[in-house]
Amino acid sequence: MLRLKCESNSGWASAALADLDTLLIDHVHCEKKAASTALSLINRYPEKTLLVDEMITHAQEELEHFALVLGYLKERGVALRRDSADPYVNQLLEHAHRDEPRRLLDALIVAALIEARSCERFQLLVDALPPGELRDLFDGLMPSEARHFTMFLTLAREYFPATEVEQRLEEYTLIEADIVRALPDEARMHG
Repeated sequence: MLRLKCESNSGWASAALADLDTLLIDHVHCEKKAASTALSLINRYPEKTLLVDEMITHAQEELEHFALVLGYLKERGVALRRDSADPYVNQLLEHAHRDEPRRLLDALIVAALIEARSCERFQLLVDALPPGELRDLFDGLMPSEARHFTMFLTLAREYFPATEVEQRLEEYTLIEADIVRALPDEARMHG
């Protein structure tokens, strides 16, 4: 269960399907940023052995996904463009605590919600795409996103009391739903 409080806007899938090249470019950058976030967590919390171990695996997997999606772009003859800011993620981070240890809790919950939203949107794409390579790509990535959602919440419960995790997750899922409802329908993973 992904714990999301709302579904993506009804026009998102249509916008994404109308410009799959832009969606793929955005997604390849999402994979890169996920790997970077994992490395950043290792750097910030090197004493948290379980977190470090999980983030090593996570960074490796996200880089594999980066290479996979980049391969699809190359096959389509699409050049990678510069990354642009992700308003969804930036708005989520605006609500994060800056002080420790709450900073770590929020970082784990934000990462979990990003993975959950990606999983939900991959399912929308799989449902809308005809059989073929791109449908197979999104269908293949979807279980990883769900697994990553669970991994981040498991880490949160490792380092924080379960009641604190649940309370903050409940707060953040409401914030995330408000952000999603206000997003424009664009060919972005979180747009």
